[in-house]
Amino acid sequence: MVKVIAGDSKGQEGKVLEVLVSKDRAIIEGVNMMKKHTKPSSKHTEGGIIEQEAPIHISNLMLIDPATKKATRIGRKLNDKNKLVRYSKKSGEEIK
Repeated sequence: MVKVIAGDSKGQEGKVLEVLVSKDRAIIEGVNMMKKHTKPSSKHTEGGIIEQEAPIHISNLMLIDPATKKATRIGRKLNDKNKLVRYSKKSGEEIK
């Protein structure tokens, strides 16, 4: 789960559906909706205007901490098994 911190969809939260690594963008469920005009096809028999999520730059997203349910920054540290893990800066808990 992430929260949008900038742009037209600021303040909205949603689940990450897809990450476009080469473009540094992510598609978030129900956020940054756009309308697309389509012709009739086998997938959309009637055609018309459909609404779908548009990609949003990952710099405009913040991870939601599972423990506190608030947006948090992410850090990296070595755990007790000498493995580098991500952790929440607000609660200090590891992020899986």
